[in-house]
Amino acid sequence: MPPPRPRWETNKKQPPPKAQKAHKPQKAAAAEPEPHASIPVELQQLLLNIFKDAFAERFATDIKPLLQEVKGHLYNRDFAAAFGRTEYLETYAARWSASRALGYADLFYDLRSRIWPIDQEILIVGGEDASAEGKRRKIVCLGGGAGAELVALAAFQRFHHTADQDGIAEFSGSSMDVIAVDIADWTPVVSNLEKHLTTPPTLSKYASAAIKAANAPLVTPENLGITFKQADVLKGDSEGLKIILNDAGLVTLLFTLNELYSTSLALTQKFLLNLTASLSKGAMLLVVDSPGSYSTITLNGAEKKYPMQWLLDHTLLNQARGDTKETNNPQEALWEKVHEDESRWFRLDAVLRYPIELENMRMQLHLYRRL
Repeated sequence: MPPPRPRWETNKKQPPPKAQKAHKPQKAAAAEPEPHASIPVELQQLLLNIFKDAFAERFATDIKPLLQEVKGHLYNRDFAAAFGRTEYLETYAARWSASRALGYADLFYDLRSRIWPIDQEILIVGGEDASAEGKRRKIVCLGGGAGAELVALAAFQRFHHTADQDGIAEFSGSSMDVIAVDIADWTPVVSNLEKHLTTPPTLSKYASAAIKAANAPLVTPENLGITFKQADVLKGDSEGLKIILNDAGLVTLLFTLNELYSTSLALTQKFLLNLTASLSKGAMLLVVDSPGSYSTITLNGAEKKYPMQWLLDHTLLNQARGDTKETNNPQEALWEKVHEDESRWFRLDAVLRYPIELENMRMQLHLYRRL
């Protein structure tokens, strides 16, 4: 397994490609076709502001040299060096997590009725007898140390809470407890983002009284609990994984799984089977990765490449079948695939502003439900 790193990225041999960009303190370049707009652009800008404020120290000086150093280490696959310093972790989050948070928030909103179906109430902490205020959804973000998932879920929580207040919520709401799990110690970055998510932003001393009165955090700590756990999911024991995943209604593997496959096919298959055994009926698994991701498998001395989604489907839909002798059905399925998209785009809106260039996102996604 490669040296510890805070996040598994696909295509690490090359620096992330440059696509449509959001230019530093200028407008984001227009994309073709028009940007997708599930999440209001005003909320998207709030998310970028959170990253800008959280990593203000990085932006206060020239961040480009640090970016080049991180890219160089990634190009050489020297992950211990790429993420061996706090300033590298902050630079990575400021550069890549910011735009991903927007794309993930958009994705969570579009998939809301599938990710949080009405019949998943059994997986809400507090159970059916809990009050609306006491119900909390548990979400586990595997490979989520860089913070994009956390900020995206905070945005979804904010947007849903606003819709609920306006009487237009589409499903029963609850607060969230989010656990980010990663192989390296992202604690300083996660804590910094959590602070800026749950406290009002700093205003100019010239701000009007009305603006000061309306100033509020994106979410409250009561509505969104955030925890970070440092763990290697490929080498950890099944009991440790079961504790982390206990009562989870949603588990995410966002731009993580293909790198796990690249590290070890056998260990990744074992991890997915342990994940299957650890999750309750009705839990959802969301996998997002780069389109066209392939992993190489060696059989009888010959190498062959398989698409990531084929390996994933094979493991969950075939290998993970349960042995239920009491029902005389040893091939009972443990997962069903409820949604997939082989090429989804999220494009930056032209009005968004951020201190450095950001990229559009293209992804494949696969959503499964535990049976």
